[in-house]
Amino acid sequence: MSQQAAREPWWRRLRRQGMLLLGRLRGGWKRHGPQALAALLCALAGGLVLRPQFAGIGGSLHLLDASAGVPGLADLMVLPRAMPGLGLIVMAFALPTRARLAWLIALLLGLLAGGLMLVSVPRPLSALGACALLVLVLLVYARRFHRSSIAAGSLFALLSIGSLLLYGTLGSLWFGEGYTPPIRDLGSALYYAIETMSTVGYGDIVPRTLHARMFTVSLIVLGITVFATTLSVVIGPVVGGSIKRALEGRMQKQQRRNHFVILGGSALAYTAWRALQQRGVAVTVVLAPGQASPFPADADVVVGDATRNEVLELAGVPHAQAVLTLRDDDAENAFAVLAVKELAPTVKTIAGVNDARHLAKIRRVQPDMLFAPQVLGSDLLVRSLFDEPIDNETVSRLLFAHTD
Repeated sequence: MSQQAAREPWWRRLRRQGMLLLGRLRGGWKRHGPQALAALLCALAGGLVLRPQFAGIGGSLHLLDASAGVPGLADLMVLPRAMPGLGLIVMAFALPTRARLAWLIALLLGLLAGGLMLVSVPRPLSALGACALLVLVLLVYARRFHRSSIAAGSLFALLSIGSLLLYGTLGSLWFGEGYTPPIRDLGSALYYAIETMSTVGYGDIVPRTLHARMFTVSLIVLGITVFATTLSVVIGPVVGGSIKRALEGRMQKQQRRNHFVILGGSALAYTAWRALQQRGVAVTVVLAPGQASPFPADADVVVGDATRNEVLELAGVPHAQAVLTLRDDDAENAFAVLAVKELAPTVKTIAGVNDARHLAKIRRVQPDMLFAPQVLGSDLLVRSLFDEPIDNETVSRLLFAHTD
């Protein structure tokens, strides 16, 4: 092979390497490309939306001084215009999780930021183009975002609470003269917003005018709504996932009937599982705790000690067509056969034998069939060397050494 590779023209090797690289790039794009592109565009659009507001945000910091008073409130109004950009940057961290909630919030923020750019003077075309491209990518790859994510829910909660705090602080400053005592600085406005949102209501700041009272009512209603929504978004997936796993486990246990059970995660166990799957047969695999699983994520796998009755019952052994003990250790296979026969004596057991020298020992536990790949391979090799006939009866006798 090395001589053939050496005689191969350089341009063919280069083309082959290019094809391999292109295949890897295509595979990487299918797995991570759309969500990574959406996250990159989200961060870019957020930065471009925020850039014109940096000077205004810096100039509004003088409101931290209590002596600035309400006349400087107009400088603080730059913050609502900056919130969509800040929200887009926050959602850029959630989009790689492919969460549906992150997709929805990013789409709404992209539309909102794009609408604000349309009415801005002067109109920043770069930010408008980035928002339009973000919305287009999100719509094209909408099906890729179908998961629920605690991280995305937490970022959404942070964004919602931050927006509500901004609304409460600015509104408290705007209607500040309608309170007793009047709210005239940023610190007092932030304190009143948090006090009202949390429905604590110490009574040290009281609304007197109709406008101040209506604003306070809106802040209370929005505070309760936002807190309830964020709790459901963050805690809901955790509780819902636990309930779903419990129900799925119970349903799988009820559905495990007339199937095959494979005990072990060896290479032989994996090939047997794949062959059964190709024939459309239901298969349940039992793996030992801590054992690396060669099976895909959608395989029906039970983790536990295969010699314990509760684990075998969970795998549906009493209702199985056959149990294949295909572990790497022959002693473990023998103990597993004994456990299966004790729990379900009528279920057929097939014991794999890794070392041909252990055939006699495993026969003592009386499995229904013995599967010895080494015996099969060596005997077929010798028969091929001597041109001896190989028929189905010979293969069956070598493949399954019956213990009757």
